[in-house]
Amino acid sequence: MFVNSNGYNLGVREDEVVVNDVELPPWAKKPEDFVRINRMALESEFVSCQLHQWIDLIFGYKQRGPEAVRALNVFHYLTYEGSVNLDSITDPVLREIPEAYFIRDPHTFLLTKDFIKAMEAQIQNFGQTPSQLLIEPHPPRSSAMHLCFLPQSPLMFKDQMQQDVIMVLKFPSNSPVTHVAANTLPHLTIPAVVTVTCSRLFAVNRWHNTVGLRGAPGYSLDQAHHLPIEMDPLIANNSGVNKRQITDLVDQSIQINAHCFVVTADNRYILICGFWDKSFRVYSTETGKLTQIVFGHWDVVTCLARSESYIGGDCYIVSGSRDATLLLWYWSGRHHIIGDNPNSSDYPAPRAVLTGHDHEVVCVSVCAELGLVISGAKEGPCLVHTITGDLLRALEGTENCLYPRLISVSSEGHCIIYYERGRFSNFSINGKLLAQMEISDSTRAILLSSDGQNLVTGGDNGVVEVWQACDFKQLYIYPGCDAGIRAMDLSHDQRTLITGMASGSIVAFNIDFNRWHYEHQNRY
Repeated sequence: MFVNSNGYNLGVREDEVVVNDVELPPWAKKPEDFVRINRMALESEFVSCQLHQWIDLIFGYKQRGPEAVRALNVFHYLTYEGSVNLDSITDPVLREIPEAYFIRDPHTFLLTKDFIKAMEAQIQNFGQTPSQLLIEPHPPRSSAMHLCFLPQSPLMFKDQMQQDVIMVLKFPSNSPVTHVAANTLPHLTIPAVVTVTCSRLFAVNRWHNTVGLRGAPGYSLDQAHHLPIEMDPLIANNSGVNKRQITDLVDQSIQINAHCFVVTADNRYILICGFWDKSFRVYSTETGKLTQIVFGHWDVVTCLARSESYIGGDCYIVSGSRDATLLLWYWSGRHHIIGDNPNSSDYPAPRAVLTGHDHEVVCVSVCAELGLVISGAKEGPCLVHTITGDLLRALEGTENCLYPRLISVSSEGHCIIYYERGRFSNFSINGKLLAQMEISDSTRAILLSSDGQNLVTGGDNGVVEVWQACDFKQLYIYPGCDAGIRAMDLSHDQRTLITGMASGSIVAFNIDFNRWHYEHQNRY
């Protein structure tokens, strides 16, 4: 809204300056900064804590009467609701009086046609005061700053008490953990961290919600039952590996990585791609049995992605293939299948076919809230499609950014793309390149915090780093691990980061994005 991107002729000002893009204040380098900084201000604790005072002035007890006078909140009398009702002036004589005259006595005047027009102009040009909704002071919002003493408070800054690493869980298999899915919501039948290794051995590791305990007085990390993740007993005892091993043959040329797997939001099913018959398949995490085979591509399926889930567990699944296309599918949470109809689960139809790439698709991300799919091929620009299959635009990186490998999209409409050789780009959903950086690590996993403000990266160096997403300013570096990072996910409360390691273990880190929040840094 601040940029004349279509080059419309908006005229010339009196001082002969051409009207074009909106001129921004000095503190905003670009329109995106202007929007971001204003949002930070309006959504800040400082504003939230005083919001009730604004409500009192506009809709509340300070809108009229003596309180309005005390608050210097008095406006022209015609702006107040009920002071004039133009529709009630039906007398044609009043509307047709030819000349303005006011005389009767010093305290009354006769309405004239010109005066009615003046009232209409006053209301049209200066607006009306809203209806008064409250006659008592509005209570202040519960603020995180008032709740600092509660252990589960989101803005409890006890960083110094918390250790960076909560726990390390080593699986008996030394196969690298290439996929991590932390579906940890307490209402789930099995809140768990589901892991899948390079050899396609999966584990359903039960999640214990310990955040209220962590950092509390007397809490100690050796209390094993307070650790957040408990290893899958079938893996720990080596007793039910047959229920956890996917044995169906994958195409030999496929490199197993995090994109080959998707876990449903209820932890009950795993979707896996890379099979020689050009299908992707659905397996039950409870039994390890195959429940559905889905065909649709003309070549091997190389990557999968899942959108956020709706109530009931429905979501979109996107499959990308060596045939350079993507297919959008619908996952039914009710029937636990791809497609809406359990009677035709053998041959479900995709919702949309997404085309435009020239090479094998290697990475994809789908956001149901925005209705968008962003995908990257082995070579060339990333493409933005709608979920109905329309190609919106290409995200053209700089000349060094030709080989996209990882994509993460926030519901705010920012798209982070990692390219080969340590290069990152941040695009707006309108295709504008907002920021870029280059790092020395070969990154294997990226994710955005739920508000889209922070980016977490990990790679072959075994180091987790946290960045400010808008400009790639580095916020934090965690202690290095003794193996490379292959996959990452965040718990539902954004307080625990779980990484899958090349050594066959998972590491759980304490993470609190609030500690890098500008208000915390200014106030605490």
